[in-house]
Amino acid sequence: MSTPAKNNGTGLEDVNIPGQAYLREALTSCTDPLKAIESFQLENGVLLPSLRPMLPLLDLHGVRRLDFHTSLMEELRDKLIAHINEMGQKEPRERDKKLKELLVKSFPVVRVKSLRPVVMAILRNTQHIDDKYLKILVRDRELYADTDTEVKRQIWRDNQSLFGDEVSPLLSQYIREKEHILFDHTNLNNLFFQPTPKVRRQGEVVQKLANMIGTSVKLYDMVLQFLRTLFLRTRNVHYCTLRAELLMALHDLEVQEIISIDPCHKFTWCLDACIREKNVDIKRSRELQGFLDNIKRGQEQVLGDLSMTLCDPYAINFLATSAIKILHHLINNEGMPRDNQILILLLRMLALGLSAWVMIDSQDFKEPKLDCQVVTKFLPALMSLMVDDQCRSLHAKLPPDERESALTTIEHSGPAPDAVEAYIQESSVASILAMYYTLHTARLKDRVGVLRVLAILSACKDDRAYEDPFLHSLIALLIPMSEEFATEDFCTTLFDEFIFAGLTRENVTSRHMLKLLWYVHNKMPAGRLATLMKAMQPTTAHNEHIHKLYETLQERIGTGAAETPVIEAPPIEFDSPLKSVPTPGPHYAAQ
Repeated sequence: MSTPAKNNGTGLEDVNIPGQAYLREALTSCTDPLKAIESFQLENGVLLPSLRPMLPLLDLHGVRRLDFHTSLMEELRDKLIAHINEMGQKEPRERDKKLKELLVKSFPVVRVKSLRPVVMAILRNTQHIDDKYLKILVRDRELYADTDTEVKRQIWRDNQSLFGDEVSPLLSQYIREKEHILFDHTNLNNLFFQPTPKVRRQGEVVQKLANMIGTSVKLYDMVLQFLRTLFLRTRNVHYCTLRAELLMALHDLEVQEIISIDPCHKFTWCLDACIREKNVDIKRSRELQGFLDNIKRGQEQVLGDLSMTLCDPYAINFLATSAIKILHHLINNEGMPRDNQILILLLRMLALGLSAWVMIDSQDFKEPKLDCQVVTKFLPALMSLMVDDQCRSLHAKLPPDERESALTTIEHSGPAPDAVEAYIQESSVASILAMYYTLHTARLKDRVGVLRVLAILSACKDDRAYEDPFLHSLIALLIPMSEEFATEDFCTTLFDEFIFAGLTRENVTSRHMLKLLWYVHNKMPAGRLATLMKAMQPTTAHNEHIHKLYETLQERIGTGAAETPVIEAPPIEFDSPLKSVPTPGPHYAAQ
């Protein structure tokens, strides 16, 4: 049996074809090199008697023998590859035997570039490749680069670090893409929450990861372990998004080998359908509740992955937006929050998603109990705030002469109820609901409604109100309210009571703030604008992009320009995010 190609030579001698070494020996040991070359051509040319008389004719037409033989070789190679691919579709027993024989005969010439595609085609169609071949492919960088993904999967299964090296740039690219949408100050149309789930998972990174995984449960498990570890290390919720999008991409591809054993599949599928339709009906709510209620003893670890799915910003956005819609429905129908089972389920899922990091970090896989007082005390207080805003809106629509008679002793424009402020300090669920009601009022351009909630948002538990997706959405809604920035009370509440309270929290608040000023600076009093620009002046702690954006904003303000060239956000430098990621355990394989 022929042995795999060695590092020296091309491997032709190993399959009894004279190669470089033979030709060198023939030329250096003879007395007539031209005769030796002619002899070599006769012995190794195309051995078809009917073809030989044609070669002088080709010579007359100026066709070099090299071009002729290369053309012939390429034609034969393509036909052979097509035949190998056809063979790959046959019954396993017949296919595997023939492919194995072909691989033994052809692998020694894998370093001959013109013949390599044939070897790669055989490897691609071989279900189980011997380790001796895989090791040679891994050791040779050029061979590894030319190896098809189908073959690399067999390499990666037993080489987590190599798989991590392949996956790491994709994960970094995914985070950059998400943050570019969130921070791009020229972006007012392609907002973060606009794309549908189906569109999002057609993205390049998700599709590449799905292709790399193929049908391999082991590789899928490795990717999930990477995502869990990176989420723990960075608290970056975009890894939660990728976990859900990857699973649903495999669902679209109908990779039954994986989706049939991922215990989160049906839950994620159901939630994805709700997000797509922007609605939770009775049937789907029962399905979602059933998944949560029927987690068996010994399978509690599934809660960790379910919580990551629910920690996805798109899931949080859907749950919170749906809860606000239900609260409006309850107000209009004089219902009680505690009597609405879908609302209770939404809050339960919110609580689970918001506890994802703590749960995975502590490895204490227990569903957090929803504080009953959030339902019995906070929600009624929030609903009273919502009723105030509705009453004030209706009152404003009355003819001027009827407004006086419609005045009541109830104050509809005062501070938010004490219970709302108290509970957002203690409960992440309450914080999220207050934040999303702020977005609701901003969408209606209700300046008083916006100010009442903004005044207390800095008190949200765990600084929830300073998370990127919320600030991105809030700024996008405030920009169309640019006329309000001419008023002192609006600026005082927004900047002094809310934005400035978050400026000490990393670079992100600064980037959202600069985006806002980019569009509303010309509506603001000069003194207020000067104060803001001084407060926003970046320090050495801020990254280069913030410095550049600040300088460009200064120029924009100085020239009074309405438009400036688009500034592309530079790629964010990442160290490899997969350093020291532990080997995944048999999370699904054991189930």
